[in-house]
Amino acid sequence: VFFQVTVDPTSATSPLLIKDSVIFETNGNSQNVKLTAVGQNVYIHKPDHFPTNGLPPYSITGRENFDTILPNDKPHLFFGYTVIDSHCKLTMQAGTKWYFYNNAVLWVYDQGTLVVSGAPGNEVTFQGMRLEAEYKDVPGQWGKIWLSKGSKDNVIDWAIIKNGNIGIEADSIPDSQPTLALTNTVIKNMQAAAIYGKTAHIRSSNCLFANCGQYVAALSLGGNYSFVQCTFADYWTGSGGSSSSSMARTTPVLAVNNNYTYEGTIYVYPMDSCYFANCIIYGDQSEEVGFDTIAGASVPFSYQFDHCVIKSAHNFSNGHYTGCYQNNNPGFKDVTMNNYELNSATSIAVNSGNTAIVVPFADLNNYPRDSTPDIGAYEYH
Repeated sequence: VFFQVTVDPTSATSPLLIKDSVIFETNGNSQNVKLTAVGQNVYIHKPDHFPTNGLPPYSITGRENFDTILPNDKPHLFFGYTVIDSHCKLTMQAGTKWYFYNNAVLWVYDQGTLVVSGAPGNEVTFQGMRLEAEYKDVPGQWGKIWLSKGSKDNVIDWAIIKNGNIGIEADSIPDSQPTLALTNTVIKNMQAAAIYGKTAHIRSSNCLFANCGQYVAALSLGGNYSFVQCTFADYWTGSGGSSSSSMARTTPVLAVNNNYTYEGTIYVYPMDSCYFANCIIYGDQSEEVGFDTIAGASVPFSYQFDHCVIKSAHNFSNGHYTGCYQNNNPGFKDVTMNNYELNSATSIAVNSGNTAIVVPFADLNNYPRDSTPDIGAYEYH
């Protein structure tokens, strides 16, 4: 017997419990079977453009030459690709919930802009549409947030992005303004990577990137990157926190690349800057930093680690590492529960940050930092 529940669209915008019952009478015996379901009214966004030039079916959330503010009174459910069009700025207010159907993608098109304005305790959430407890930490439920080439002035502040294939893919040519300013955000439980930059310009602080099947951060084809007070951590177990040796991760937490090969030709891109300050880069592999660079190329490859805790066998005396701690376990509270706060006042990360750089006033829990900041996204207290 199959029962279908249709939520009354005029009902409350918050989740509601729907109850009913079915009475079965068989040979004079009566059975009363209780039925319960949880439902919620949502804004539904489905593709209404079906191009024939190879592009996927899509809907347009932000119209060209218009600024749009997405309502936050009830969640948004997206199917397929949804596009922020050229010369449009789409703003998401604090508390906005964005649910993706399988493989759905948020696509910020050329000259489009995404602004996510969450708040502490009232973050903007991006996740799959399955809300049952067993899907709470399952990766691969949706596609990605794609900041495609030419998108500009994207800002994401106080957001939670989880359980997809790629958290954010930023694919742009760097210029004087960053492709993305990313702050106070958690990106976790991604099938491939939390953040994937391709010749991008990203400025990030106070963020957690964690628990991904391949890389936590893949910075490829050069670019311009800065990460301050961030935690990059990976103890991938396959899905939902349960061990799965067949899905074991073999790639590093952080991968940095400046080239690719196409039909036998090697193309090399400048890495103008790749800077990490007061960051933790740690996981359960023996090497958590991977470089794929073309030696002797006539383009710059600049990278620097400043007062970071890093799990790596690289040579820390080569001038690219300042005040760093090599292979000193930072002591996270509970990696099986995605809790990457510092567990003890004796952690190597406590009071070990560079005090000369400008750090966020408060940590990712909105707890104030002191004058000697801890390394990573969380201040111990």
